[in-house]
Amino acid sequence: MDTEEFLPSVTASFASTVGPDADEVVQEMDARADREGFPTVGPAVGGWLRLLARAVDAERVFEFGSGFGYSAYWVAPALPPDGELVLTEVDADELADARDYLTRGGYADRAVFEAGDALATVERYDGTFDLVLLDHEKERYAEAFEAVRGKVPVGGIVCADNAMTAGPIEFGALRELVAGEDGIDTTDATRGIAEYLQTVRADPAFETTLLPLGEGLAVSIRTG
Repeated sequence: MDTEEFLPSVTASFASTVGPDADEVVQEMDARADREGFPTVGPAVGGWLRLLARAVDAERVFEFGSGFGYSAYWVAPALPPDGELVLTEVDADELADARDYLTRGGYADRAVFEAGDALATVERYDGTFDLVLLDHEKERYAEAFEAVRGKVPVGGIVCADNAMTAGPIEFGALRELVAGEDGIDTTDATRGIAEYLQTVRADPAFETTLLPLGEGLAVSIRTG
């Protein structure tokens, strides 16, 4: 489903204009995403991720799926130099590109680049994460949330990208599943997003809302 069915392109473009300016590295990353058809959160959502990181005074951030570092680059300026931004990616070439982009931007001092499965990686980390981004296999979002929820402090935030759409996600079926309807014939990715939304909304320790920018960002804050 085309994102414009959710939000007019002029509104999405204006949201990007009002948000933080994209530096030369972000502009290069955007051009690459357009050229290669690579899915990123885009500048409007990137600006929101940075704002959320600032709002919680984030010192530690964990990403489930980082690609070539687009979302991490947006978040990085909000962290202190001694902060920790953990990028995870199964594609070694993309992770190497992420390292290059963040180094060029001057943010490598706070970045940790982890090759391999994000769920296995997060289990190796102690302490808490002030901001978590889910942006990997949609079928594993709920599993990722369960793996990280105990590491999110009160006031911390979990964000999930593609909460409304992405290539394999069928929005009509997603709405029906989240509403509790059964017997829906749809994709595994759609079921994965529905399971995640149902899981996080049912968790009494979290309060969730939806930011209808990009492909949809579910934002959950830990309240208890």
